Amino acid sequence: MRVSVVQMNPGADKAANIAQAERLAAAAIKADRPDIIALPEMWTCLGGDRATKLAAAELLPDPGSNAPGGEVYEALRAMAVANRIHVHGGSIGERMGDRLRNTSLLFAPDGREVARYSKLHLFDITAPDGTGYRESSTYDAGSAIVTASAGDTQCGLAICYDVRFPELFLSLRQAGAELIFLPAAFTLQTGKDHWEVLIRARAIETQCWIAAPATWGQHMEPKGPRHTYGHSLVCDPWGHVVARCSDGTGWATARIDRALTARVRADMPVLEHRRLPLEAPQAPSAA
Repeated sequence: MRVSVVQMNPGADKAANIAQAERLAAAAIKADRPDIIALPEMWTCLGGDRATKLAAAELLPDPGSNAPGGEVYEALRAMAVANRIHVHGGSIGERMGDRLRNTSLLFAPDGREVARYSKLHLFDITAPDGTGYRESSTYDAGSAIVTASAGDTQCGLAICYDVRFPELFLSLRQAGAELIFLPAAFTLQTGKDHWEVLIRARAIETQCWIAAPATWGQHMEPKGPRHTYGHSLVCDPWGHVVARCSDGTGWATARIDRALTARVRADMPVLEHRRLPLEAPQAPSAA
């Protein structure tokens, strides 16, 4: 299997973002002929105020219904069908009344939605430069761990800030994942220090491939410009970065070698050796 991760510079204009995604995906497909293509986190609307984000979000059809969806949903489905490939739609805003979820979608080559995952861990932090982020002011967290098959490969789904929670990635490995998708809009402040090292750590711990498409560049927020780090990459189960984007928009492509996955896991069977969690020690009884 060949996987391409697409690096975008989205703004608050949904139509322009869809056009950018279609252009970059078409170029990647023409050049590298991937079996699966993956887009970044919140590529449909990055920037703008809360009302802009709500307006760009979509109501999704019931899982498994194969019913028509919104503009982004149908663009992703069309991309899969036209190119006969799997499409991982990064993540988009899923409308839930006056709230949103940060939701990933995976489409099969026949256009069926085969997986849906909503981000479990919300980005409520203060960056080193003092900038505060509070994703929970607009978004609700998901509640499920999700895996799905893409061809012969079992895939796990995660989003951005999830990478800081290794127990999620262990759960995906225990559920059979060989390849984990991690679409992101990592801030420049945190990305330059933590992006690659966290991804490599999760790959080594789980012995999975990780495909991490990211946003890059400047995005205008109500309080001023926000910058995301980019450097989309694919990491192998030994922790080597085997494909990477530089600055700017573009894509990177790698071959997912399942024989390498099997060899790494056979030579170092960490899942079999795992002993945690242990039972808590019993308190001594009173004399």
